[in-house]
Amino acid sequence: MENIELAETQEVFFELNGSNFIEQVEKLEKFLIDSGSPDIYVGNSEALPLTHSFSDGIYVREIFIPKGMFAIGRIHKTNHSFFMMKGKLRFFTETGVKEIEAPYYGIGVAGTKRVSIALEDTVFVNVFPNPNNIRDIEELEDIFLVNSYEDFKNYKLLNEQLCQE
Repeated sequence: MENIELAETQEVFFELNGSNFIEQVEKLEKFLIDSGSPDIYVGNSEALPLTHSFSDGIYVREIFIPKGMFAIGRIHKTNHSFFMMKGKLRFFTETGVKEIEAPYYGIGVAGTKRVSIALEDTVFVNVFPNPNNIRDIEELEDIFLVNSYEDFKNYKLLNEQLCQE
């Protein structure tokens, strides 16, 4: 989707005046999915391939994002480490706009949903604990990811209830 103007995207969907990011990103995601455009990909695809690898107790999830591609990530249930091995991204998050360039590493905070635009071809890696050495990708996604803020809110409430018992 190289035809998207980066500045225009920011202006249209992410008002930086304190308005509600969650509401904006949900509207943007719905708009893109409902557009029916063949340039919109949901989940693992040839355009945005995910690679999964494992070592004892570790699950590594890698994605290649081509330059100019606009991506909306899923919400992670837990804090986790991430690494950008190659490239440059502009992120739009609840805390504002940030650009990062490889090599880079950081901590992804639970409950964060990122909207990003690849300013260069990018390789992005998330690393998760996997003490049971699970290899089933759907099961791992259920453990670490949710699809919506509502799902994350319900996940947090359930965990709070379990901790109080």
